[in-house]
Amino acid sequence: MVAALLIMLGLFAAGVPIALALGMAALPTLVERNIPLIAVPQVVFDSLDSFALMALPLYVLAGRLMQVGGIAQRLVGFAIAIVGYLPGGLAASVVLTSMLFATISGSSAATAAAIGSVLIPEMEKQKYPRPFAASVVASSGELGVIIPPSTPMVIYAVITGASITQLFVAGLLPGLLIGLSLIATTTIVAAVKGYGVRPAFVFANWLAGLVIAFRRAFLSLLMPVIILGGIYGGFFTATEAAVVAVIYALIIGVVVYGEIKVRDIPRVFAEAAVTSSIVMVIVAFASMFAFALNLLQAPQTIAAALSSVSSDPLVFLLLVNLFLLVVGMFMETFAAIIILAPILAPIAASFGIDPVHFGLIVIVNLAVGMVTPPVGVNLFIACGIARISMEQLMRPLVVFLAVLVTNLMIITYVPSLSLALIR
Repeated sequence: MVAALLIMLGLFAAGVPIALALGMAALPTLVERNIPLIAVPQVVFDSLDSFALMALPLYVLAGRLMQVGGIAQRLVGFAIAIVGYLPGGLAASVVLTSMLFATISGSSAATAAAIGSVLIPEMEKQKYPRPFAASVVASSGELGVIIPPSTPMVIYAVITGASITQLFVAGLLPGLLIGLSLIATTTIVAAVKGYGVRPAFVFANWLAGLVIAFRRAFLSLLMPVIILGGIYGGFFTATEAAVVAVIYALIIGVVVYGEIKVRDIPRVFAEAAVTSSIVMVIVAFASMFAFALNLLQAPQTIAAALSSVSSDPLVFLLLVNLFLLVVGMFMETFAAIIILAPILAPIAASFGIDPVHFGLIVIVNLAVGMVTPPVGVNLFIACGIARISMEQLMRPLVVFLAVLVTNLMIITYVPSLSLALIR
C-alpha cells in the first residue's frame, strides 16, 4: 500500500496528469498479484457505467449555460439589491450570489469563475483591494459543492451507495451556515478596514431597487425552485433534475434573455464536454487506483490503525478532518473522494456515525481544500481574474480560511445541523 501511494505522489510531483498518475500507480499492484491487465479497461468502464454519474456532465453543461446565458449577472444584481447597503456590501454580495448560483451550478470552480468575472472588476472600481476581492470570491466559491446540487455529492453517493437526495438535503443548512458566516466576516473586515463605497441607506429606495432586481432575476431564481423542489418532492431523481436544469437554462439563455445565440450553442456544448471529459477520466482512473488499494487491503489496514489510536468517534472525526484537510491541499477533489470514500465510510459506520453526516463532512473538508494552496482550484481562478499572485492573496485569505475551518468543526460535531431536514 505504501509503495502504491509513493508511486502516485512521485508521479504527481513529476507533473504527470492526475488521471494518468492514478492509473499508472495501480499497475504494479496488478502485476504483483498476477491479475491480467484486461482488468484495467474493465474496471475503468465499469466505474463509469452508472445512471447517477450521468448527472455530472449534465450539471457541468447546465452551469456553463447559466454562466453565458445571463443568469449569473441577474443573480448578482439581485444579491447587490439585498445586501449592497451593508458595510462591504459588494463583498457580501459576492457571497450571497455564490449561495444563489450554487443552487443551480453544482460546481465550486464554476461558481468562483462566474461570480468572480462579474464582481471582482466591480469591487476594484469601488476601491476594494484586489487580494481581498479575490479571497472573498475563492472562499465563497466553495459553496458551489456544499449547497445542492453538488457534483462531488453525486460522486460520493455513487461510490458509497449513499442517497444522493439525502446528501443534497443535508447540505442545505451547513451551506446556509457557511454563507452567513462569510457574509458576516466580509462585513466586519470591510467595516474595520474601510473597504468599499457604502451608499446611504434609504428604505424606500432599497425596497424599490429590490423589487426591480427581483423582477429581473425572477426566472433565474425560479430555476433552483424547480430543480430542488422537483428532487425533494419526488418528481424526478437528481440525474433527471440535471436534464431539467440543462433544458431550462437553454430556454432561458436562448429564448427569454437572448444572451446565447444559436450559433454559440455548439461552442458552449463543446466547452462543457471538454470539462466533463477531464473530470470523468479522473473518476475512471481514480476508481482503478481504488481497486488496487482494495487488493492491498488498505481499508482494513487504515481501520486497524485508526482503531488503535482511539475507539472514541469524536477522536476519529478529528483525525479524519486533519487528514482530509491535508489531502485536499494536494489532491483533486474527485480523485480524493473515489480513493478515500470507500476506505473511510465503512470505518465511520463502525463508529456509529451516520453515513449521510459523514458524507457531508468529507465534502466540506475537500471543499476547503479548493481554497488552500498549493493546488486549490478556486485560488487559481480568483488570482487569474484579479491579476494577482498567490502570495498576494494569502494574507486576506487567512481570515476566511479560519472561518471555513470553524464551520467545518461545527458541522462535524453538531450532526443535527446536517440531519435535521432528513429526519
